[in-house]
Amino acid sequence: MTTPDIPGTSAPVRFDTKVAVLLRDDLEPWQALNVTAFLVSGITANDPALIGDPYEDADGQAYLALIKQPIVIFEGDADQLAATHARAVSRALAMSVYTREMFSTGHDRDNRATVLAVPTAELDLVGLAVHGPKNAVDRTLKGLALHR
Repeated sequence: MTTPDIPGTSAPVRFDTKVAVLLRDDLEPWQALNVTAFLVSGITANDPALIGDPYEDADGQAYLALIKQPIVIFEGDADQLAATHARAVSRALAMSVYTREMFSTGHDRDNRATVLAVPTAELDLVGLAVHGPKNAVDRTLKGLALHR
């Protein structure tokens, strides 16, 4: 982050990094939401510095901390996911993936086993999330439509 995160200031906050999610355009709404939640959890687990401070309302009720920078969500077809995945790998971006087979599992161990069983080029990706330098993430997702 290039501008300090100081409460009560109105200076714009600019981030050196970017978080972006790419979802298959044929997912059911519940699937898109579920996949997004899983993908972003992977990104934040990889870089705890992305997490801000806990929240509190005016009555003193405490809430959990959230990721402290915006997340941009895109959509694309299977070919666009595969091409974006390849670009993210070539740029060594931190990446989380969700494959179609993961919809049929019930927990993390089985999710990991379904990914492990498939070669990289054959993954049936329904979503991916990337985090890295802003320019690299922008180039990786260039030309994709924002999720609607």
